[in-house]
Amino acid sequence: MGDKISVLIPEEKVEERIRELGKQIGEDYKKEGVEEILLIGILKGGAFFATELAKRLDLQVMVDFMAASSYGDSTESNGNVKITRDTDLSVEGRDILIVEDIIDTGRTLKALLEIIGQRGAKSIRLCTLLDKPDRRVSQVKVDYNGFKIPDVFVVGYGLDYAQRYRNLPYIGVVEPEK
Repeated sequence: MGDKISVLIPEEKVEERIRELGKQIGEDYKKEGVEEILLIGILKGGAFFATELAKRLDLQVMVDFMAASSYGDSTESNGNVKITRDTDLSVEGRDILIVEDIIDTGRTLKALLEIIGQRGAKSIRLCTLLDKPDRRVSQVKVDYNGFKIPDVFVVGYGLDYAQRYRNLPYIGVVEPEK
């Protein structure tokens, strides 16, 4: 594993921002009288962020997961979203918080938001740890954003490069081995 990784966002800043997001999300839902939410983490990378965020929400939190792909065998999204793992819990009539590790083109999340909406969710909000607005192709409303980052290839905190580096406690920029 000779890849060079430089720190983009240190562990302390990631943890601090997650605490801030948890507080803000809890306050926003409570202002609306919402006491329980269904947090849906988007696998695989979003599981790390979803777990840490859930621990910091001052609400009743049910947790479930989904996985989707729009890449097929390519490195570029083809726009056709396939759900590869669906939720176990019904979203109907629930306040949903979708938690994602990173948003770049927005295609997959736009489709997931539409699917969950069609299933009768009471409300849907989106929280992402990282946002790459320069790569946006499909517009999605991001309700809670950890960090806006430039168009660089990042790993750590759930994000991977060839299934490696998910366990790094910080967000790093990877420069593949030459």
